[in-house]
Amino acid sequence: MRVMWQPRIQNGSDARTQACALEANVAWAGLALACAYSSSDEYEAEVIQVRRQAGAYRSQHRRSAFLAFAIAAAAILLAVLAI
Repeated sequence: MRVMWQPRIQNGSDARTQACALEANVAWAGLALACAYSSSDEYEAEVIQVRRQAGAYRSQHRRSAFLAFAIAAAAILLAVLAI
């Protein structure tokens, strides 16, 4: 557990080496947090896509068209039976 809290920057006098080590630490930290999204926009887009696949945002047009058809068919059937 103690190793996790120690910085992983190597001892080097070169600024480029330090920058590369720092970038590696940032990448390693992102993997440690298991963050799959780089921004909240990506997360929200994924949530919307999953909800669409589940049918949360389906159009009400199909339901209302089916309901109107069912009511019209029932009315015609009742009119034919009443004659």
